[in-house]
Amino acid sequence: MTELATRAQAFSLVAEGVAAGLSAPWRLYLARGCRYLSLSVGDRAEWNAWRTHLGCPELSVRVYDAGGEIRRSSMAEVVMDGCRISVELVEEIGTDDLDRLLVADPTIVEPEER
Repeated sequence: MTELATRAQAFSLVAEGVAAGLSAPWRLYLARGCRYLSLSVGDRAEWNAWRTHLGCPELSVRVYDAGGEIRRSSMAEVVMDGCRISVELVEEIGTDDLDRLLVADPTIVEPEER
């Protein structure tokens, strides 16, 4: 695919990922004009698989309060042929797990200092 100029091409990009064995995103948003495609996934394994599949070099993490619940939003983005594609994961974080908010990827365990 050389250009994401049509809706069909954008949906085809997602279909190719699912055909390759990735879980289907639970939410998909495609902006008018095909300049922005957003995929929302259900867990960190799906997020890592999609961002690896798409080759997303840009990562950002945002932590916020949503009516008493602490949430962590992890977003990976890539621009393909003028279309910004993002993969987002929103996780609820308990106050007993605040250490998890301090690391970019909680699946990576740092070795203990000696």
